[in-house]
Amino acid sequence: MALDQCADQYVLALAPDAQLLLSHRADDADSFLRNAAKGHRMVRPSLETAVAERPDVVVRYWGGDARLLRRLERDGVTVVTIEDSRDFNGIRENIRQVSQALKAEGRGAEMIRTMDAKLSSSAGSGQGRKAAYLTASGFSAGPDTLIDSILRAAGFRNAMSQPGYQPFGLERALLQPPFAIVRGFFEQVFADWRGTGRHPALNRLHKEDVVADLPASTLTCPAWFAADAVVTLAEGSQ
Repeated sequence: MALDQCADQYVLALAPDAQLLLSHRADDADSFLRNAAKGHRMVRPSLETAVAERPDVVVRYWGGDARLLRRLERDGVTVVTIEDSRDFNGIRENIRQVSQALKAEGRGAEMIRTMDAKLSSSAGSGQGRKAAYLTASGFSAGPDTLIDSILRAAGFRNAMSQPGYQPFGLERALLQPPFAIVRGFFEQVFADWRGTGRHPALNRLHKEDVVADLPASTLTCPAWFAADAVVTLAEGSQ
């Protein structure tokens, strides 16, 4: 049983032949394995559902309230939590932990090898250029974030120096010299359609500086497909 969309990705990839109970967001547009979710049951994860279905293993990232988690622990259900990793070492550990709980260590090891191959093929593509991440809502990411690790894995330097996630700052962007822009979540045309990231002045200023549009499906979860975002970024920098 997966308690949220991130958990859906892990169980679909690591245990595709198991009897899966997925979250109601498993086939959303920003779900990386949305096509693989077809044919599986999708429900809103709740205490009532867990009691009725009696899962052997529960995988979660942020999903599940305290009452549900207490009941699962009391019933002796194996619960594995995907950590909020900020780098690819953390993602490797997530894969190992979940694959072990699902008795799919072989699939997990192959997943790590594939991810590492993508990272290796993309290394250095940015040639040390300075780049800033920008979402449609107008946020960016500095050091100590998975986005920063994605930028660095593709050979870019992060233009944002403040750690963590933060407003991009329209005024700052307009006053500073142009630098490379890496956009995220812009393909969701009905989301944040009035966000700072879509401001006409910002679009005009950085029209020639967008090196890549990273699909939302590669950014919503600390998982192996963050390497696909690195590949997209590397290809855009060529």
